[in-house]
Amino acid sequence: MGKSLVEMAADLVQSQCASKAMNTEEITLALQSTFNALQVLQAGEAKLQAGISEGISGLVTAPSMSPEKSIQKNKIVCLECGQEFKMLSPKHLRSHGLTGREYREKWGFPLRQPLCAKSLSERRKKAGKDRGLPDNLRKAIAKRKKNGQAKKAAAGKK
Repeated sequence: MGKSLVEMAADLVQSQCASKAMNTEEITLALQSTFNALQVLQAGEAKLQAGISEGISGLVTAPSMSPEKSIQKNKIVCLECGQEFKMLSPKHLRSHGLTGREYREKWGFPLRQPLCAKSLSERRKKAGKDRGLPDNLRKAIAKRKKNGQAKKAAAGKK
């Protein structure tokens, strides 16, 4: 079992007394202020633990910001934990027990919304256009349609 707050405060003040000379009044004040500080920290820790256990139990926690504002020019803010990234990786989303699709559905993003900073998305878009991706994609789609129609026509002749 861990130490009580009084014992922890006494240990801290005792260490302080060993390094600097203190009279009785100073020791009393230091002990009181240390004890009060430990109480505040303990109360904050209890609130944090209560919040974590609520999140684990399946209750939806409120995001730290609106989903629309989480995707910014040079960063994306994870609505689960509040951390900032250039891109929300699958590894990070797994740490929250989510996939990219589940994250998008949970926070109301379109399923095709990239989970990265706008600048990174623009850079990727430009690189794809420079490589001729849109033209190649149109050709591939046209070829697929043509092959699909040919297969339907062949199946109709049988």
